[in-house]
Amino acid sequence: MLIDFFYTLKKACLPVTVKELLVLLEALEKQVVFGSIDDFYVLSRLCMVKDEQHFDRFDQAFGHYFHNLDMVQGLEEFLIPHDWLDPEWINNLSEEEKAQIESLGGLEKLMETLKKRLEEQQGKHQGGNKWIGTGGTSPFGHGGYNPEGVRIGGPGRHQRATKVWEKRQFRNLSDDVELGTRSIKMALRHLRHFARTGAADELDLDDTIRSTAKNAGLLDLKMRPEKHNAVKLLMFFDVGGSMDYHIEQVEQLFSAARSEFKHLEYYYFHNCVYEHLWRDNSRRWDEPLNTYDVLNTYGSDYRVIFVGDAAMSPYELTHAGGSVEHMNQEAGLVWLQRLLDQWPIHAWLNPIQKDYWDYTHSTQILKKVLDDRMFAMTLSGIEAMAKSLSG
Repeated sequence: MLIDFFYTLKKACLPVTVKELLVLLEALEKQVVFGSIDDFYVLSRLCMVKDEQHFDRFDQAFGHYFHNLDMVQGLEEFLIPHDWLDPEWINNLSEEEKAQIESLGGLEKLMETLKKRLEEQQGKHQGGNKWIGTGGTSPFGHGGYNPEGVRIGGPGRHQRATKVWEKRQFRNLSDDVELGTRSIKMALRHLRHFARTGAADELDLDDTIRSTAKNAGLLDLKMRPEKHNAVKLLMFFDVGGSMDYHIEQVEQLFSAARSEFKHLEYYYFHNCVYEHLWRDNSRRWDEPLNTYDVLNTYGSDYRVIFVGDAAMSPYELTHAGGSVEHMNQEAGLVWLQRLLDQWPIHAWLNPIQKDYWDYTHSTQILKKVLDDRMFAMTLSGIEAMAKSLSG
């Protein structure tokens, strides 16, 4: 049974070896634990896992093997053949059919065609490749397949829309998430510069001993200000759309940063930074903040971290009016460059696996603008980012 359990851990990409398995078998032979699945869980994790960053994945694999629990999203890709997960209906499209729907000739042509469709269409439509509706391969509507279109009236399926015709609401990130925050704090440890500021309310033991000794043994208490991380950090979080798949991961980062940095400010944006940011997603339309005001509020001594998957239509970065949600007067790259100029010590954290970055045009554009200061949102990636910001 333990051989199969061992292979389950291997399939879950845990760095377990035969040596750890033999240690576990020896512990069982000596009856370190007996007759309790809970005790066996503690023992097996102690023997098989050598790094706390793998605890979560071990828990998922253990539960899947011994309790037949459902795998958490993200782990099943290691245990289920990839061909089982491919959406079959997309494979039924021929290359010729995909080529026919690739593009309507750019953003301007796409919006011009939408205007004509609105004038011509008289009723509800499903399927097909022209009218505004559901399903099919039309570039207008929702629930179908088109690599470049305007999503109208429903949820996205492939995150390929050039614009979205709806007023979307996002929720704020929670800073009370605890799972995984300790390991993220450890990865952020390189971005520390301690200083003692504020009221003297902490006992200075060494100075108290010295002062008491000089005072012929008469107790002389010495106090000092508490030591804090003096680094000033400004974070910009991409929310909504394809970032919905990474909420838990980003919340862990947010929670860790809130507890680690005394001087932390944060703002939200969607896909790319434009003329407005916001602090409360529930009031993003009612209380937008002018980006120029943010630029003029914080000094250049702040470190800046952008958090987002960098996956969007390239028009959002390169064109005025290219935003997926509104008609922006200036291209996204113009606004982004203003932020980079104001805060030269900056980095971008990307929750998408690094192997997939080369397949997204917008990600390649951002990497170039950021001089390759884009890091994967893994423990090693966060640690590398923290080192780059500490200079």
